[in-house]
Amino acid sequence: MNALIRILSLLTLCFTVNAPFILENAPLGVKISSGIILAVFFVLYNIFPTVKKFPTARLRILGRGAELILAFWVSCAAAVPAVILEIISIANGSVPFTRYIVHFAVLFLMETVIFWNGIIRAYITSLRLGVKYRILGLIFGYIFPVNLVMLMIIYIKCVGEVRFECKKFAVDEKRKAEKICETKYPILLVHGVFFRDSRLFNYWGRIPAALERNGAKIFYGEQQSALSVEESSKELAEKIKNIVARTGCGKVNIIAHSKGGLDARYAISKLGCAEYVASLTTVNTPHRGCLFAESLLQTTSPRLKKFIEKVYNGAFYRLGDDAPNFMAAVKDLTVSFCEEFNKNTPDVDGIFYQSIGSKAKSRRSGRFPLNLSYPVVKKYDGDNDGLVALPSAKWGERFIPLYPKDRRGITHADVIDLNREDIKGFDVREFYVELVADLKKRGL
Repeated sequence: MNALIRILSLLTLCFTVNAPFILENAPLGVKISSGIILAVFFVLYNIFPTVKKFPTARLRILGRGAELILAFWVSCAAAVPAVILEIISIANGSVPFTRYIVHFAVLFLMETVIFWNGIIRAYITSLRLGVKYRILGLIFGYIFPVNLVMLMIIYIKCVGEVRFECKKFAVDEKRKAEKICETKYPILLVHGVFFRDSRLFNYWGRIPAALERNGAKIFYGEQQSALSVEESSKELAEKIKNIVARTGCGKVNIIAHSKGGLDARYAISKLGCAEYVASLTTVNTPHRGCLFAESLLQTTSPRLKKFIEKVYNGAFYRLGDDAPNFMAAVKDLTVSFCEEFNKNTPDVDGIFYQSIGSKAKSRRSGRFPLNLSYPVVKKYDGDNDGLVALPSAKWGERFIPLYPKDRRGITHADVIDLNREDIKGFDVREFYVELVADLKKRGL
């Protein structure tokens, strides 16, 4: 039924945009009545271009935006024959040029409304488009026929996103009562270096929402963006103890990304948090350090290092950090530091330790700056995710390697859904749902 209504709506829209040409010689009464009916339809169609139901407001806006983009494409194609015939009529002298101008102005106005109504909805709600396709759309938007190709790419991406998200929502709704992620102890998500937890932009992308839909209780580390492991872990330890005291949950299950894994290990081993932690899952954490980081520190001039440190610390101080320390954070990612760290920071009995590691396939696998760092890290450390070597990420009783299913691979950012990107062969949200579901099965 939805498909039939969609086809009829598109056909009616095509008739509407061509009405000035089609109804030119119709009686005045027919023109007026048809004009009113078609005008009402046009307004309603721009508000409700599809009768399909969507599970969320974002998907509803995006789905309707995609439908309007398709409607623009189809109605433009349908208007071409009428425009050509009108031009021929003008050339033959059978149609006044002024009439053609009026007809074309009405057509242009209607198509403009449809286009901007659709593209604005898509731009403000789509996650798949990213910065890249939004910029490309703006650049090529007025270059014919590249703009039509670009528009179709945007439509395909938006429709694919809507369909994928609707399927995921249906899966979560089906198993909602099971609460497969309702672990005994809540989940504490700990971010990595050079980022902060923010309400405006979640470091973990769409993962927390997926976990919560399946019953998980989520907290965040909220430590500063760049400190030494020792200093950062103090903030994390305070957060852990505060969560336990405030909620009475007894313990937490930590999932920590990148340097956050080192912060968590130190807090557990050295700062009295062992009794408050049930499990630690590290995600692409450089447990054995990065030769790449060590090389950068050794080869970069003191003047440049001081400049970078000053710029970074100043910027993140304004963003909310109390005392950011860029250089201390980088030094604690080196191989030499991690060798000593591992000797002095043993795992604690009774806590379940596991780790995750991934690798990219080439420099084209990741977005900036990982596309630039990948070949350099490859030279020093071998297979890596753009920052961390795969062997360096291995830690604990269980190691979960994420290997590329195709040419792309899985980068340091992909593994936490930082870019909100759907990767072929790797559903990052479902991966974390299964990961936390496993913690529940283990009684954690």
